[in-house]
Amino acid sequence: MNNTNKLKEIRENKDMKQIDLALMLGVSQRTISAWETGRRTPSPKFMQQIEDIFNVPKEDIFFTAFSYKM
Repeated sequence: MNNTNKLKEIRENKDMKQIDLALMLGVSQRTISAWETGRRTPSPKFMQQIEDIFNVPKEDIFFTAFSYKM
């Protein structure tokens, strides 16, 4: 699993739409989509806010979900 699916999975498990999360964070729905598809990565500030909203450690949402290529 990569970061694209982890954020989306957590959001969907809370029955939350992208637009709902976007409004809570003060960003566009397009930004949420970009985070979920891996086109962009949220800043540490937004990672912390997402952790607070979902009550899931940001490390579980973002860092353990990345797949690195050597």
